[in-house]
Amino acid sequence: MIQRFRFGSPLPTDSVVQELPVSEGTVPFLTAEADGGWSYAMAPDAVVYGLGEMPRGINKRGWHYVANNTDESHHGEDKRSYYGAHNFLLIDGGARQEDFGLFIDFPGKVSYDIGYTAYGTLRFSTETPDYDLYVLTGNGPNDIARQFRQLIGRSYIPPKWAFGLAQSRWGYKTAEDVREVARQYRDHDLPLDMVVMDIDYMQDYADFTVNKERFPDLAALAAEMKAQGIRLVPIIDAGVRIDPESPVCAEGLEKGYFCTKADGIPFVAAVWPGKAYFADFLRPEVREWFGQQYKLLTDCGIEGFWNDMNEPALFYSPNRLRAFLDAMADLRQKDNIEQLEFFGKVVGGAMGLMNSPEDYASFYHDLNGQRVRHDRVHNLYGGNMIRAAGDAFRTLRPGKRTLLYSRSSFIGSHRWGGIWLGDNTSTWAQLLANIQMMPNVQMCGFLYSGADLCGFSGDTTPDLALRWLEFGLFTPLMRNHATAGVREQEYYRFPEMLPAMRNMIRLRYALLPYLYSEFMKAALEDGSYFRPLGFDWPDDPDAREVQDQLLLGGGMMLAPVYTQNASGRHVYLPEPMKLYRVRSVDDYDTELLPAGHHYVRCALDEVLLFIRPGHAVPVAKPAACTARLDESELTLWACPDASGRASYRMYTDDGETADFAAPEHWKTLTAE
Repeated sequence: MIQRFRFGSPLPTDSVVQELPVSEGTVPFLTAEADGGWSYAMAPDAVVYGLGEMPRGINKRGWHYVANNTDESHHGEDKRSYYGAHNFLLIDGGARQEDFGLFIDFPGKVSYDIGYTAYGTLRFSTETPDYDLYVLTGNGPNDIARQFRQLIGRSYIPPKWAFGLAQSRWGYKTAEDVREVARQYRDHDLPLDMVVMDIDYMQDYADFTVNKERFPDLAALAAEMKAQGIRLVPIIDAGVRIDPESPVCAEGLEKGYFCTKADGIPFVAAVWPGKAYFADFLRPEVREWFGQQYKLLTDCGIEGFWNDMNEPALFYSPNRLRAFLDAMADLRQKDNIEQLEFFGKVVGGAMGLMNSPEDYASFYHDLNGQRVRHDRVHNLYGGNMIRAAGDAFRTLRPGKRTLLYSRSSFIGSHRWGGIWLGDNTSTWAQLLANIQMMPNVQMCGFLYSGADLCGFSGDTTPDLALRWLEFGLFTPLMRNHATAGVREQEYYRFPEMLPAMRNMIRLRYALLPYLYSEFMKAALEDGSYFRPLGFDWPDDPDAREVQDQLLLGGGMMLAPVYTQNASGRHVYLPEPMKLYRVRSVDDYDTELLPAGHHYVRCALDEVLLFIRPGHAVPVAKPAACTARLDESELTLWACPDASGRASYRMYTDDGETADFAAPEHWKTLTAE
C-alpha cells in the first residue's frame, strides 16, 4: 500500500507516474519534530536501505547524508553528497518492527541523520516545508521495492549493444586515437562495443561542435567503427559556450532559453568551454530545443551519448572570481601572510569558487510560469537534461533505442536514461563502494548503471584493474574510464594480466543471455537486477548484515574480491548453493556448498559466482562484440533442486526496437 501526504505547496518534480489521492490524518511510523522534520525510532537490528548514490555501505545506518547534487571529485566515507538526489529509503524494521518505505518528493536539499547523532534515531528534513511524502508498506523489502518502482515508472532500457564493454579516456584527442584503441582491442583479441569520446572531440570544448582538424569526418569514423561492431559515444556537457558565432548560443539568447539572474540578464559561469550559459531545462520548450541539438551528432550516425557536468558544475562565476583576485592583490602587499589568512583567504577562497552555494542561489528558472530560484530546484537540473535528450531521440531516431547515461540525476529521470557513478578514484575502497552502491542505486530506478572500472583519477594497479573488472563484468554499464595524466589503463596495457583480463571480458559476453534477460525482467516487471541478501532472507540476521555480496537476478549470487593481495574471502550462504569458480568460460571448478559461513579461495584470475537451487544460467560462446553474439546454442550452468531440476526463463529480442511486450521474446530453458 502507498499513502501520499502533502505538506505546504510542493513544486512539481514529475518523479512519479501514479496520481494518488492525498491522505488525511497521521503519518504512520514517523514522529513530527518541532522544526518541521520527522524522526523514527529504529530498533537495534533495523537496516536502512536506499538513498541511491551515496557513500558508505548497503546499510545506510550510522551516517548523515544530504541529497544535494554535487560535483564531488574526492569520493570517500566522509562525504555527505554525491551527484544524484535519490530520496527513497527502505527500512527493514527488524524482528519486532514493520518494514516500510519513504519517498520524499522534493526538488531541493534534503538532510538525513540515520543513526549519526543518536544511533537509534532516523531523522530527515527538507530545506523548505513544501513536499509530498510517500509511505509504502507491503510484504517485505522485495514487495516494497517493487511498489516503489511502479510508483515512479518504468526504468530506461538501452540498446543491447550498450551491455558490451565501453573503453573511455579523457585523452582520445583525434580520430586516429579512436582507431588505435579499436585496433589494439582487436589485435589483442579483446571484445569491445563502444569507444567513448570525451570533450576533446569538440571545437573549444563547446557542445554540438566537432573539431574538424582532429575529427575531419565524424560520420565516416562512426560508420567505420560500426562496421567493426563498435559505437562511438560522445560526451555532452550542460554549459553552452558563450560565442556570438555559435548558432546554439545565438538562438538560445534570442529565444530567452537560458537561466537568468534576478535582473533578467542570463546567468554566466565558467566550465570546460570557458564562460557559459545554462539552458533552463525545467521549461518544456527549452528541453525540446536543447534535445534537437543532438541532431548534429545523430546525423553523423551517433547512437549513444553521455551527459556530464549537469549538477550543474560551476568552476567559477566572473563576479566571484574578480573578488577573489582583488583579495589576492591585497595580500601581495604583505611580506608575511598569517596562516589563518593563508588557509582562509587563499586556499579556502580558491576552492570556494567552485560550485558555490552563493552562485546556485543567484539565478532563476521558469517552472510552470513560476519564477523559482535555482537552489530551490537544484536537484531537478541534471535529470531534466537527461529528459531533454531522451525525449528528442524519439523523433531523431524513431523506433530505435539510444544509449544515454548521465552524471547528475533525480528520481524520475531514470525513465529517460541511466547513470554512471561519477569521478571515482583508483583505490580498493572505491571498488568496495561500487559494489555497495549498486543495489541502492537500482532500487531507485536506475537499472542501467555502473562505475568507472579501474577508477577515474589516480593510478590504478594491475591487480586492482583485474579485480574491478571481475565485478564490473556483471554491471549493466561496463565502462573503463580514466582522466588525463594518470596511468593508461586500457586492458591491453597490462601484459602480465592480459590473459586473465581477456578471459573476464569474454566471460561478460558469454553471460549476456543471462545478464540482459535479468535486466529486462527488472525493467519490464519492476523487479531487481542487483539486490541485498536481506531482501530474500529478511528473517536471517546473518544475511541482513552482509555488505559485500549481491544477488543478481533470480538465480545468481556474487561475492567479489575487493582486497589487495587477497587469495580468497569469507562468504555467507543463506541456503545451499553451487559455486562456480571461473577462470574462463571453458575453465572453471564447481562445488556444492551447504548453507552457512565459508572461506572460499579465489585466485587473482578467478571470479566467484553462486547459483541458487532450481536455477540455471544460460551461457553463450564469447564474441568480439554484442552484434556477433550467437544465442542459438547455449550451455546451462545449473544448480538442480531436490527433484534434480533447474530452469531459466529467458528474454531475448532484437536489442534495438521497443517492442518489449511480444510473447515470442520469452522462452524457458530446462536443465535435467
